[in-house]
Amino acid sequence: MTQTAMVSMAFSLNTVAFPNLRRSNRYPGMAFASLSSKESTSLGVRVTEGEGNLPKVVLTSSGGSEAEIYLFGGCITSWKVANGKDLLFVRPDAVFNKKKPISGGIPHCFPQFGPGVIQQHGFARNMDWSLFDSENVDGNPAVTLELKDESYSRAMWDFSFHALFKVTLNTKNLSTELKVKNTDNKPFFFTSALHTYFRASVSGATVKGLKGCKTLNKHPDPSNPVEGVEERDVVNFPGFVDCVYLGAPNELHLDNGLGDLISIKNANWSDAVLWNPYTQMEACYRDFVCVENAKIGSVKLEPDQTWTAVQHISIA
Repeated sequence: MTQTAMVSMAFSLNTVAFPNLRRSNRYPGMAFASLSSKESTSLGVRVTEGEGNLPKVVLTSSGGSEAEIYLFGGCITSWKVANGKDLLFVRPDAVFNKKKPISGGIPHCFPQFGPGVIQQHGFARNMDWSLFDSENVDGNPAVTLELKDESYSRAMWDFSFHALFKVTLNTKNLSTELKVKNTDNKPFFFTSALHTYFRASVSGATVKGLKGCKTLNKHPDPSNPVEGVEERDVVNFPGFVDCVYLGAPNELHLDNGLGDLISIKNANWSDAVLWNPYTQMEACYRDFVCVENAKIGSVKLEPDQTWTAVQHISIA
C-alpha cells in the first residue's frame, strides 16, 4: 500500500454521521479532511496537520480551552486551559512517524494493559482511528473517533470489535467516553487503560484518594509485584513508581506541583495506576507523572455486548 493510500485510509470518514467534514487537497499528496472556516468557528472542531504530517483534530471551547487528538492511536496529546497552560505532557522522545506509539498525552491501552500474550499495552495505540462524529453543545465541542478490527489487529487478537472514543472539551474540563462492542460471533476478554501523562513537578506532585486500596507494587521487580494496602492519605513520587491500585474510588485528586489541582473522576474504570520511571528516563521524569484510569481485571464481552467507561478530568 502506498503512503498516499495509507493516509487516505486514515482519513476515511462516515459522511452520514460526520456531515460537516469535507475533503481538501490543501496538503500535496494527501487526501485531507477539513472543516470550512465557518463550520470550524461554529463547531469548535478543526482537522489539521500535526507533527510528522500526521492528521490531528483540534477542539476549541467557547471559554478558550483547547485540546488536540491525533488519529494515529486516537491519542489526546494536549489539553490547554484558557490561560494557555497545557496540563498534559508529551515526552521529548516521542516520535510521530507511526513506527511506535505516541509517547505522552492520553494513549490507549487496549485490548491488553501492560505485558502479556500480545504486544505491550495492546494495539489500539498503534492503529489509525477514523473520524466518526462531531457536535457542539453550548460551546462545548466534541468529537468521536472509531476503531475496528483489521488484519493488523486480528493477526495478534483474532476477534471482531467496534470501539468508539468520544472526547468532549469544556472550559475547565476534558471528558472521554470509551465504548467497546463485541461484533464477533464468540465472546472475548480484554483489559484496558488510559495511560494519562500529566505535566508535573515530580518532586512536588501528590495524589489523594487512594488510601485503603489494595496495591500491586511493581517496585523493585515489575515482573513480580508485591501485594499490599495503601496506608497514605497523600501519595507522592519519591523515586521509581509503578503501582496498581485495585478497586480505586471514582475520584482522585492530583496536585501537579505546578500550582494546579486536578480532579480525575471516572465511571467503570475500576482501578488506577501511578507511574513515574524516575532515572530510567533521565531526560524528562522530573516533568510528568502518570495517573491512569484502568481496568486491570479482564472484561468479558459476549457477542453484541458493549462495555463503556468514562473519564472526566477538570481543573479547579
